[in-house]
Amino acid sequence: MRQGRLVYLTVPPELHKKFRGLLHEHGQDHFSFDPSIPLPVELPQDETDFRPEKLSPETILSGILRELSQLPEHDEHSVYYRELVLALRPGILEELTEAAVLKAGNGDYDTALEIFDILSGLFPRRSEENAARVILLNRALVLEAKAQASGKTQATPETSGVSSGFAAAEFAWEDALASPVNDTIFFAGLFYFKQEEYGRAAELFALYLEENEFRGDSSLPEADGEDETKDEVEEVDEEKVKTARKLLDEIRNDSLDDPSFREACGLMRKGDEENAILKAREFLEKNPRAGKGWFMLGWGLRRLSRFKDGETCFEKAVELGLDNADTRNELAICRMETGNYDGARNELEKALRLDPDNVKIISNMGMLALKQGRTDEAAAFFRTALELDGEDPIAKAWAGARHE
Repeated sequence: MRQGRLVYLTVPPELHKKFRGLLHEHGQDHFSFDPSIPLPVELPQDETDFRPEKLSPETILSGILRELSQLPEHDEHSVYYRELVLALRPGILEELTEAAVLKAGNGDYDTALEIFDILSGLFPRRSEENAARVILLNRALVLEAKAQASGKTQATPETSGVSSGFAAAEFAWEDALASPVNDTIFFAGLFYFKQEEYGRAAELFALYLEENEFRGDSSLPEADGEDETKDEVEEVDEEKVKTARKLLDEIRNDSLDDPSFREACGLMRKGDEENAILKAREFLEKNPRAGKGWFMLGWGLRRLSRFKDGETCFEKAVELGLDNADTRNELAICRMETGNYDGARNELEKALRLDPDNVKIISNMGMLALKQGRTDEAAAFFRTALELDGEDPIAKAWAGARHE
């Protein structure tokens, strides 16, 4: 029987012996191999006719994994298929997870997601809950990385929340949070913090700290005979605890979960700068020392070409501790537009040191060089920007102008 790229067949006796040998090799002699159950074999993409001489345990394993990613959890043969794969490849969870992480690290997010879909079929939630939780965490991390890569920048008021990629990542995080491992709560908190969903981020960081801070307190006395407590303490990631505490304090100290700030963020994403500015001012009246509030106000003013006012806001944000690449970049734009080229260059250089691969900053360096008549230097910056992101609008506009 054949379906798509899969062929279903009964394993011949000679291959049955190979399977038995592999099961023995992995110490899985107890597995009850049933040669009467047809097994799926995945055909190579360039092969139209099935040739039995190419049949091997690997082609069958590949077919089973493909089949499991599509089968219902309680299909007639799905349990048998899962048990067979795990008997033949007991370390497959770690093996494929490592392969998926490597693919994602190289920017091949779709292949990484395909691998995690295959693992989800192999480790269904109801029967393999612990493995399924880890798979859901990794899948959410890959979707978030894919969304960030498609935006080509870290999430800011300009980019966060507007991409369907981020919507897919948010859905994946909420799916993972329905049955989380410890790290899921932390990384989901980071995701929402970067998306400026500070209320949700605060909830998750508070939950993470509640579950981890007391276990990571080395000052607590060890209870006699409670080796399990010691093991739990050793599992706590102190750096994650510190980061969660720092970001939660930032949200609370700057009142970033304030309704006025949330509304300002939402209005900016919709392109309603006038009303976003009103909400940002309303927020700053209550929280005058909130650096992100000054950033939000400055960003709205800059978008309305009120560059001098925007410059003042970004300077205030830096003064209050929001000294990051985005703030420096926005301050540079304002100074560039008001003719303060030396000041703009100074800010862009600081921003680039903070985030050397930020395409926006590199493009703005090119734009500044162009305004100053340094065309060769500008070209070098724009070429670098295009190498990092072929869709960068400023660099693309420069490249298009050169070819007209």
